Amino acid sequence: MIPARYGATRFPAKLMQDLNGKTVIRRTYEATVATGLFDEVYVVTDSKVIYDEIVSAGGKSIMSKKEHQSGSDRIAEAVEDIDVDIVVNVQGDEPFTERESLSKLLEVFKQDPGKEIDLASLMVEIKDWDEINNPNTVKVIVDQNNFALYFSRSPVPYPRDKEAGARYFKHKGVYAFRKQALLDFNRLPMQFIEATEKIECIRYLEYGKKIKMVETVVQGVEIDTPEDLERAKRLWK
Repeated sequence: MIPARYGATRFPAKLMQDLNGKTVIRRTYEATVATGLFDEVYVVTDSKVIYDEIVSAGGKSIMSKKEHQSGSDRIAEAVEDIDVDIVVNVQGDEPFTERESLSKLLEVFKQDPGKEIDLASLMVEIKDWDEINNPNTVKVIVDQNNFALYFSRSPVPYPRDKEAGARYFKHKGVYAFRKQALLDFNRLPMQFIEATEKIECIRYLEYGKKIKMVETVVQGVEIDTPEDLERAKRLWK
């Protein structure tokens, strides 16, 4: 499932911007299909423009029935009546989506016969202090078994001692869920920590869900600003 909202706050209509001959959302959809990992791939959107863009190119799309505050809410509505075990959320602004990282996410559930893990997500190590301090970069800290402890737009852990050997990880907004975790998310109210940070996966932690983080070395480009789009165009070439 690829949640796709037309009216992005920082970069309105970013998913319909041209990325070397095709829109960003179409590039993301085609990259996800090309992994060959999924029974079905859908773009889930509130926008007729985005819906038509995908369907006219031969893809599959679902129109949301109501407004949603987050991608998880949007996907939960879409999958409620679909017979499915695992749902993967690929962000619409991730045109460099690739097979290797998504395979690692799915492997988490194959290695969890007791179904103790509610969702899995990706993280990539970052070392550039400008990126570590950038509030648009969501950071995650994990325990010794790579279960998420907290997500923040602030640099976590705080570098009071820069020589202590802390590693910093950027949270990549790609998730794999058990269907029930998604449905639970949709019915549970937002709490103040999620509302303060504006990071939806905090809700899962606040309600006791277990999030397994999977390290990847694939950076890619998340298109949040016009500058990101220009960087993506250069990388695509």
